[in-house]
Amino acid sequence: MSQYFPGQVPGDPESTVDEAADDRPHTAPGETPEQTRGRSQGQLVRRRFLHNTAAVVSLAALTFVVLLSVTSIGVGPVPGWWKWDPTTTGPLLAGGAPTMGLDPLRIGDHPFGQDNLGRDLFAMTMQGTQYSLLVMFIVGVVAGLVGTVVGGVAGYFRGLTEAVLMRLTDVIIIIPLVIIAALLGKMASEYVRRQGWPTSATVVVLGLLIGAASWPALARLVRGEFLSLREREFVDAARLAGASSGRIIFRHILPNTVGVITVNVTLLMSSAILLETALSYLGFGVQAPDWSLGRLISANQTAFVTRPWLFWWPGVFIVTIALTINFVGDGLRDAFDPRQRKFNPKKAREAALPAEDAAERTGSTAVAGDGAPR
Repeated sequence: MSQYFPGQVPGDPESTVDEAADDRPHTAPGETPEQTRGRSQGQLVRRRFLHNTAAVVSLAALTFVVLLSVTSIGVGPVPGWWKWDPTTTGPLLAGGAPTMGLDPLRIGDHPFGQDNLGRDLFAMTMQGTQYSLLVMFIVGVVAGLVGTVVGGVAGYFRGLTEAVLMRLTDVIIIIPLVIIAALLGKMASEYVRRQGWPTSATVVVLGLLIGAASWPALARLVRGEFLSLREREFVDAARLAGASSGRIIFRHILPNTVGVITVNVTLLMSSAILLETALSYLGFGVQAPDWSLGRLISANQTAFVTRPWLFWWPGVFIVTIALTINFVGDGLRDAFDPRQRKFNPKKAREAALPAEDAAERTGSTAVAGDGAPR
């Protein structure tokens, strides 16, 4: 399998091993260049990612949110550990205010509060988080697959194939995604209703349709990578050796585009959860009696002043998920690109001091030389 050597950059065909050897930051953190040279690309990427504090903390926070939403109210027939479900009504306790507190530390029966019907907001928020995460995951998988296939085929085969696929991509790109997603969301709801499926199936259909409309940006990036990599020497060598187009694509070119694809899929997933929130807020996404984070905000927007906790908690989870995915994406980008380096103001000042001293000494010598008798 053809892959970049340590120090080469996925998505930068001009990067060479010789250039990388001259750049010390290409080495893995805490290792000498000789130690780094003995590691595979996957090991180097994993090591760089684990040394990115923001990315690791964000990944841990995202994992916690996923586990909390899945285990608390359960999934399908599998029950969770939380005693309430999103549809159970009950008497309002303390006017529906959150029972969770810090002084003294307590959770109470309804830590996030209750809505006007006495339903537990924690259970509703967990269901909304589950559905929003499911849409996000489906969009990432579908858009990633379609964008990679379309961009890879267009970039490798060129000619008429490229022209047709790229013109289709351009047509989809010029239409605002919100408009496309709103139409697809309405179609998903109607299709599920006609089929007699449970309303929760709308989440899966919605994710599939949004993913089918979110791939053009990734396709253009992948096309650019394939256009560059298909002209590299290792691809020419594979052709001369008699390798088929399929083998060249899957064994030589595609592995070197994994970094670009992975990073951009995380960005697509972050955008997807915000798009799903907007659609549910506008009434084109998840429908009653199910909840998504966007629908919770839409249903409780009138209580923003009188009972703000109904609005805050869904918003907190939306922001948390979107931010953590973005930080994870940034960490993956830095891990796949060895030439990325963090800017450390302290080290920058320390590095600048010797240069400033040398400049001052040079200036003093020049002045002294001008004043010397000739």
